Amino acid sequence: MEKPSLPSGTRDFSPQVMLRRKYITATMERVFLSHGFGALETPSIENLKTLQGKYGNEGDQLLFKVLNSGDFLSKAEASLLQAKDSKGITPQISDRGLRYDLTVPLARYVVMNRNEIVFPFKRYQMQPVWRADRPQKGRYREFWQCDIDVVGANSVVSEAELIEMYQEVFSALDLGVKIRINHRGILDAFMGVLGSKEHWDAFMVIIDKSDKIGYEGVAKELEEKGLSVAINAWKWLWDSKSLMGNGLKMDCAADAKFLQGDALSRGLSELKSIFALVGNTENVELDFTLARGLSYYTGAVFEVEALDDRLPGDFRLGSIGGGGRYDNLTGVFGLKDVSGVGVSFGLDRVYDTMEAAGLFSAISEGVGGVLVCAMDATCEVFGAGVARALRARGLTAELYPGTPKLKKQLDYANNKKMAFAVIVGPEEMQSNQLALKNLTTGSQVSGPIQEIISVILSFR
Repeated sequence: MEKPSLPSGTRDFSPQVMLRRKYITATMERVFLSHGFGALETPSIENLKTLQGKYGNEGDQLLFKVLNSGDFLSKAEASLLQAKDSKGITPQISDRGLRYDLTVPLARYVVMNRNEIVFPFKRYQMQPVWRADRPQKGRYREFWQCDIDVVGANSVVSEAELIEMYQEVFSALDLGVKIRINHRGILDAFMGVLGSKEHWDAFMVIIDKSDKIGYEGVAKELEEKGLSVAINAWKWLWDSKSLMGNGLKMDCAADAKFLQGDALSRGLSELKSIFALVGNTENVELDFTLARGLSYYTGAVFEVEALDDRLPGDFRLGSIGGGGRYDNLTGVFGLKDVSGVGVSFGLDRVYDTMEAAGLFSAISEGVGGVLVCAMDATCEVFGAGVARALRARGLTAELYPGTPKLKKQLDYANNKKMAFAVIVGPEEMQSNQLALKNLTTGSQVSGPIQEIISVILSFR
């Protein structure tokens, strides 16, 4: 007999875990709706030509390919099969893939529906994505993203709004965070130092690892990749992290002699406008080392890091959200001059962080609900009516299936962290005086159904 198992990098979610995840997504959704964002969903699979080339070389390697239907090998070249040429054979046997993120599908949707969309198009989307990554703590092959994007607006008012939405969501979740921000225009200014687009691309990929490998790790990798010319640039970026105050950092970038050009000026100007628009910048930090590895970003970029005193000292999970502006993404699908900006919440990482900080105890205790306990088979019909009456008043109620001993029914209610039990026996039916047991305090009262309902509602 085969032992059941899960694919590596995937998980089951128990009812208790789902309760907590729903709490997080419901909190996000309230904030999203309050800012005028509408919901969107897209298919789990996309055409590979839609996905490839949008995430850089490393991203393309992490795409999950879906085999074509039917006898997919019949159309494959025999020579490629014999040579075991996986790169050559893949386009012949697979033309679809699981979505890597929610941003590229959004761009595809906008282009396909541009005549029906009202611009600026503000949408939120909460769905799973897949990456063929090496599973580790906080990194899964299947995980959920919760995205908010504004498409068709060039104003940095949108960037400021997204920052404030980050703040509102994490404040509502009672989780302390730091929102890091940079601008690709400032990083573009390093092109003159590096001398070529190829070197700049490699530089961006390496410095994007700085949170994981630190200053020395980045410097070593630059040497190994033949980018020793970039060591001084990297040192300047790293040293800028120690400067106190966002304004001082911007002044430092403006005064750096080796940084110049229109991209730098635009980046600094937009950053100043964003900081002016955001009401509270206490937890917003300018960080010139922030690169965001995805190749489609063209303006401001963001990353969110959990910064909460309740987290264990050894807790290391990385960013729990991020995003940025992407001016050219829809252009690859034939719709030019449409700018977009968006950020993502990593639902799984937000969950893991909140769990580590002990923020779910109140949610677990507040499951509530009422169990109707029928003492014998003659009471089940009456008990079903009691459950219906409770639900009609907006309460969560269920009738225990069957009539085992009362202890077993109450154990079931306690294990599900239900708040009350209504006990229905022949005497209660006869007198219309139901027994209501408070499963938290152990106290018990009796009364007709409407009185029982009033008692339960008084505890809300």
